[in-house]
Amino acid sequence: MKSYLAVLGSPGAWRFLAPAFLARLPYAMLQLGILLLVQWSTGSYGAAGIAAAAAAVTQALVGPQTGRLADRYGQPKVLIPQVVVHAATLGALLVLASSHASAIVLAVVSALAGGSMPQVGSMVRTRWAHLLGGSGKLGTAFALESITDELTFTLAPVLLVAISTGFSPVWALLVALVMVVAGTVMFAAVRKGAPEPMPVRVRSQGGVLRMRGVAVLAVAFVALGTVFGSLQVGITSSTATLGQAAAAGPIYAAFSGASFVGGILYGTLRWRIGAPVRLVGAIGLLSAATVALIFAGSIPLLYGGAAMAGFVIAPAVITGYTLVETLIPAEVRTEAFTWLNGSIGLGIATGATVAGQLVDRFGSSLAFLVPPVTTGLAALLVLVFLRSLKPATDRSPTREPASIA
Repeated sequence: MKSYLAVLGSPGAWRFLAPAFLARLPYAMLQLGILLLVQWSTGSYGAAGIAAAAAAVTQALVGPQTGRLADRYGQPKVLIPQVVVHAATLGALLVLASSHASAIVLAVVSALAGGSMPQVGSMVRTRWAHLLGGSGKLGTAFALESITDELTFTLAPVLLVAISTGFSPVWALLVALVMVVAGTVMFAAVRKGAPEPMPVRVRSQGGVLRMRGVAVLAVAFVALGTVFGSLQVGITSSTATLGQAAAAGPIYAAFSGASFVGGILYGTLRWRIGAPVRLVGAIGLLSAATVALIFAGSIPLLYGGAAMAGFVIAPAVITGYTLVETLIPAEVRTEAFTWLNGSIGLGIATGATVAGQLVDRFGSSLAFLVPPVTTGLAALLVLVFLRSLKPATDRSPTREPASIA
């Protein structure tokens, strides 16, 4: 654990890590919170699913644009206006849901709330890259960030459901609103680790996605996101079919816990194999591991399959973030990290939607068909474009970005 202690002991790190954690919990609560809120307001799961998907899609599309602005003008100048807009739109959504507005109106406002969500997680990674770039500690810092993501996505649903059950989804999202405003404002006020604004000189119509290897990683991260989304649906439907619906939470916790352990172990290792090859291997192993869930006809097998998948997914995510930092210039770090974050969110929404349709038509076990297919295709894609994931010798900010090939 010395490598983690060395990273956490970086001067001033806790000053931005603590408020960032507070701001990131609501990020993990938003999609499920909107689902519960709109279903509570309209009585329709269909309307709730559309509203939650709208929030996820706008978050995935708008997030990188705010990341670009943060790179150019500095994090505080983007975060403060963004959290004001988010507070206004999420507050409006709570008022409209309480007054039982139409499903269309709720979906539109949900999209606005998702698109205005502060991208604090990407900005934390940017600060680590600014503080530790070239020191050999950056891989461990990104492992720490993936562990933090797992922790927030484990704690947030528990907190959200507890408040929703005890009071109402309105109160649950109101608590999330207070946390995101407080955490974001405190994070923006901390200057330690925040890079200075830099003029963006990427000469390409496609921007960061046209840069060497970034689009490949974004597509791979969509596939990784489908694992999270489809497992949520598959585990829930399978445990209900087996007559043990209450086991869904602990089984998904086993997935998250195994990912937590896998991330910790991965971050302590020093690899001789290059990161592009490690990424192919991790995604390929994930595809193989998730096949077991298709045939998991009992609760113990579901526990085992979920744990195997979780143990492998964290190394894949960590490697992807480490790779993208080597492929892009410092002036577009936040935008690049936000593309990967948004890709995971888009994958979660896609995986949950496709898995839900498969469950409705063919049965619960078919939800588990999504992860091996999507990750298998992603592993093949990364293998085909492996050369594009090897850093170019010239990483100057003004170089012309390469295509994904």
